[in-house]
Amino acid sequence: MTGPLPLGDPAPPDGRLPAGIVPDPSTPFSAYLHVPFCRVRCGYCDFNTYTATELRGARQDEYADTLGLEIELARRVLAEAGPLRPLDTIFFGGGTPTLLPAGDLARMLRTVTDAFGIRDGAEVTVEANPDTVTAEVVDTLVDAGVNRLSIGMQSAVPHVLAALDRTHRPENVATAVRAARDAGLDVSVDLIYGAPGESLDDWERSLDAALELEPDHISAYALIIEDGTKLARQIRRGEVAAPDDDLQADMYELADRRLSDAGFSWYEVSNWARPAAGPAGRPHESRHNLAYWRGHDWWGFGPGAHSHVAGLRWWNVKHPAAYSQRLARGESPAAGREQPDAGARTLERVLLQSRLAEGLPIDGIAESHRGRVAELISDGLVDAASALRDRRVRLTLRGRLLADAVVRALTE
Repeated sequence: MTGPLPLGDPAPPDGRLPAGIVPDPSTPFSAYLHVPFCRVRCGYCDFNTYTATELRGARQDEYADTLGLEIELARRVLAEAGPLRPLDTIFFGGGTPTLLPAGDLARMLRTVTDAFGIRDGAEVTVEANPDTVTAEVVDTLVDAGVNRLSIGMQSAVPHVLAALDRTHRPENVATAVRAARDAGLDVSVDLIYGAPGESLDDWERSLDAALELEPDHISAYALIIEDGTKLARQIRRGEVAAPDDDLQADMYELADRRLSDAGFSWYEVSNWARPAAGPAGRPHESRHNLAYWRGHDWWGFGPGAHSHVAGLRWWNVKHPAAYSQRLARGESPAAGREQPDAGARTLERVLLQSRLAEGLPIDGIAESHRGRVAELISDGLVDAASALRDRRVRLTLRGRLLADAVVRALTE
């Protein structure tokens, strides 16, 4: 389970937006559907997830209906605030969404698209553990309108998976990808590097295995030690070594080189995608994640989910039991909300957009900090041609390795 929720203002029981919050009809709108269930909790994970023994009366077999109540509430709230917008992207995340029957996921998808509508060509993604993907599951999801599967591979090396407490069998990744491909889905695989005991050769083996699958998209995330996790406690007790920053940098450079050689392009610091096939092809970037990075609007459904509409942010109560109890009483599950001030919005814009290959407009940086772009160019962190020609801050490879330092320079 995650740490405490953010501090903020109380959220009203009816979920109504404050006066003056008017969604812009031209801003794309997305839905995130959180499924908080896992068979086991991985030692590195601090997501809002729960195993069967932690549910305290919340029932997985009722979850689709419970989440449907929040969708109905969201439709009422947003209809009061202005015209409803059809969904551009939908993402089922977790936890392990595919722990639920595929029919439940299909019902949740129908409920949210019936409530808001969905644009032609919208991206609809389901995250999946490799051991939970079968041809029957995939066929049900495709029939419901899913067009993208994101598979949690993490590693191809058994001792690395064990260090991460991942329980899936490595060979089942290929089985899951094949089932998704046979059904015509776009496929993404997620990798993690820098686990305790993982060598550069181990990481290269995982990259090779991922590329052999021929996915459309690959995410590669450096392992981050989060407070409160099992792995953080193991490191504190000296049972395992903390990640080595220099080794993780070598791993990142290896990933970028191997993925680029295989025809992938980085579009966000930790994400690479194949180019669209043909002029009418659908781009393979995660359009849902791009909605977050570009500051679009989304409603997050489920326990602990966060939402953003017209500059207002709010977050739901964390535990599935509390979430279901509030909705059963006809109340919003929101625990708190906030309206970030101009300074906080600028910081967030720099933090997110600077990580994108498309870059951050220099005009989006506070005027007092724009002079620091020249220093970042001199340090080899920002591409000079992009800054001078396009007036955008685009990170070099070195800049991607030191992205946090770039953000500090442009905001502090």
